[in-house]
Amino acid sequence: MYTEDADALYNEMCRVIGDAVLILAEANYETKRVVIADALRTALASNHERPEQMKTAMELAIKLLEQ
Repeated sequence: MYTEDADALYNEMCRVIGDAVLILAEANYETKRVVIADALRTALASNHERPEQMKTAMELAIKLLEQ
């Protein structure tokens, strides 16, 4: 079922994955699913303050990439 919140979360998840791919590629790392998921997991484990929606999007992106 479509909701504005679900759409916003999906867009944030896509942005998070896209940003991770660009950062990894720029640093000459492989951009395989497992590498992207590990990078997101590492970022989540850091003490950096993030909005709750971004944390949720990162968690969902990790789950999606690990499927």
